[in-house]
Amino acid sequence: MNETDLMLKLNKRLKPFGFEQYSDKLILYLYLLNKWNQAYNLTAVREIETMLDRHIMDSLAISPWLKGKRLIDVGTGAGLPGIPLAVTHPDRQFVLLDSNGKKIRFLQEVKRQLSLTNVQIEQNRAENYRPAQGFDTVISRAFSSLEQMIRWTRHLLAKQGIWLAMKGRYPENELRQLAYSYTVRCYTVEGIEAERCCVLIDS
Repeated sequence: MNETDLMLKLNKRLKPFGFEQYSDKLILYLYLLNKWNQAYNLTAVREIETMLDRHIMDSLAISPWLKGKRLIDVGTGAGLPGIPLAVTHPDRQFVLLDSNGKKIRFLQEVKRQLSLTNVQIEQNRAENYRPAQGFDTVISRAFSSLEQMIRWTRHLLAKQGIWLAMKGRYPENELRQLAYSYTVRCYTVEGIEAERCCVLIDS
């Protein structure tokens, strides 16, 4: 897929969200991800057009459930979902947290090239990171277990904050173990056949 076709596809996908004005930054992020991925193995997805749906659009799908002005993406990896969300929500402040040095270097380059003044990048493990103030939304696409996510990130939440845990299929067994109230939002992403769910957990 050439650059023009990729941009057309991206704009088509962004239109229902009203995010078309951010297409230039999102396409630049895609190209940076594709380039760095060849050397640093940032994602298992190798085709840039697949990255558009599986990474960009899947990240943006949780936009309606974001809460507050201070948000943290825990275990952000290649910046997912943090970078697409920060691009499309410039009025909110995002911390992108990861312990992997190569991924942190990539994120610093993305921040520089996209001029993301609302992004702070931190190299640390979630359980060791001690911010000066808590976050309104703690986002994770990386944790295998909801219970583990809560245990390692509870100290990051502000009062009345929420967790947003991105999942594939409905995590029935994990939900049984939760001691918190929660809501599950299942959603679809055009171009992705797999089930997608977002678990909203109250603190």
